[in-house]
Amino acid sequence: MFNNKFKQKSLLQRFLFFFGLLFFLLYLFCGIALIVSKSLPFQMEDNHRILFGVVLIVYGFFRFYRLWNTNMGKD
Repeated sequence: MFNNKFKQKSLLQRFLFFFGLLFFLLYLFCGIALIVSKSLPFQMEDNHRILFGVVLIVYGFFRFYRLWNTNMGKD
C-alpha cells in the first residue's frame, strides 16, 4: 500500500519527502553527537550541551512527525 502511494507522488513531492528524511537524520545525528562527545570546538557546559542535544533530537522527531502526517494524509 505504501509503495503504491509512493509511486503516485510527483517527482517534487518525492524529492521533498527524501529531503525531509535527510534533515530528520541530520538533526538526530547532531543531537546524539552533542550528547555523546566530550570535546567540542567551543565552550559549553555539560548540562547545556546535553539539553541542546535533547532539543535537537526532539525537534528532529517533530519534523519527522509532520513529514509523515503530510505525506500519509494526502491521497
